[in-house]
Amino acid sequence: MTTDADFLADCRARLAFDLLANTWNAVVLWALRGGPVRHGELRERIGGISQKVLTETLRRLEFNGLVARRAHPGSPPRVDYELTELGRTLLAPIDAFGAWAFEHGDAVLAAQDRYTRER
Repeated sequence: MTTDADFLADCRARLAFDLLANTWNAVVLWALRGGPVRHGELRERIGGISQKVLTETLRRLEFNGLVARRAHPGSPPRVDYELTELGRTLLAPIDAFGAWAFEHGDAVLAAQDRYTRER
């Protein structure tokens, strides 16, 4: 059972919601689901994300233990990113959110349109 106290700033549920609240976190995690990817390839897969924002997002996800950064020796140096075991645990919730959006997205857009017209 969930109580009001379960959503206090320092609770675990709030932490999870914060992880998925950032626009790019879920997108980057989903884009990494197939295995290790280099920064440039990841940016191409995602589209619409700047290099700076992608770098910040990857750092944030690495800080939270969801993404691992791996540097490979050689010239030129090569770095790739991949989901950690912990990061993989978020794929099912992200998929569920995507399914919800696919099923209910038109209704949300219609509500936004009605709201805008009524204002």
